[in-house]
Amino acid sequence: MAEAGTGRHLRTGSGNNGRGALYPRWLWPAFAAPGMLWLALFFLLPLYVVLAIAFGSLDPIFRSPIPAWNPLTWDPSQFQFIFGHLVGAAGFFGPPMARTFVYVAAASLVALVVGYPVAYFVARFAGRRRVLFLALLLAPFCVSYMMRMLAWVNLLQVDGLVNHTFGIFGVTPIAWLSGQPITVILGLVYGYIPYMILPLYAGLDRIDNSLLEAARDLGAGRFSTFRRVTLPMSRPAILTGLLIVSLPMFGDYFTNDLLSGSPRTSMLGNLINTAVTTPGEAAEGAAFVLLLFALLIPPMVYYARSTSRQSMADA
Repeated sequence: MAEAGTGRHLRTGSGNNGRGALYPRWLWPAFAAPGMLWLALFFLLPLYVVLAIAFGSLDPIFRSPIPAWNPLTWDPSQFQFIFGHLVGAAGFFGPPMARTFVYVAAASLVALVVGYPVAYFVARFAGRRRVLFLALLLAPFCVSYMMRMLAWVNLLQVDGLVNHTFGIFGVTPIAWLSGQPITVILGLVYGYIPYMILPLYAGLDRIDNSLLEAARDLGAGRFSTFRRVTLPMSRPAILTGLLIVSLPMFGDYFTNDLLSGSPRTSMLGNLINTAVTTPGEAAEGAAFVLLLFALLIPPMVYYARSTSRQSMADA
């Protein structure tokens, strides 16, 4: 037993560093149990359904998928078909996958470049108006994603406000909605940039001001303080923002459909949507989902290891 102020604290192990925790070991696993059960029901079970469909067969009459629940009877023909059409002369799946990575990388980078200064300003200079700025950042979530994309359609039409504005300076109207990659990338940035700003703000707001003052006292200028202190300490927030933004972008198809609708800008999400909505191609869509899932596992593992190491270093 150890006295601390007016309360008593029990130490239950060396992992508490003497801070005095008095919780039994089963308490935190008990708190995590509902969440683990939720994941088991609504992630692992649907994932197994996707596996059963991807490795299943097809009804020859109604063209509906027949799931193969027994792994011993799984048929890999759908994966063989997809992998056989990724590269080479018959590789019509390869270009959409390559475009997906290029568009997601470009949109994530633009979101980081635009969102970091905004988050830095709110965390460091907003003062009493911080709540107001955060409310303005969260305001887009109150409007459906479809309505926000439709607003972009109205702005980017040939006779829309953007071309009218450019016309003032003598610029010829641009067909923004006729399969332009830049339109898709900017649409992705607009749709997901709040998910970048909020983690960045949370990470920057947690940086102790005394560390910045210490750097200034040691002779570091503003830029040097930012480069040597603020930017390294905000690295976990940057990784979090990039992960949160890029993951939904990989499966996004709605932005491309509304702002382009052209096969020249189709992404992996469009392939999945087309396969799922086309009779007889549900197994192909499930195979695409699993392929996307496999491609996204390495960055998620890297993020988990990086944040774990950072937490251990901070402790």
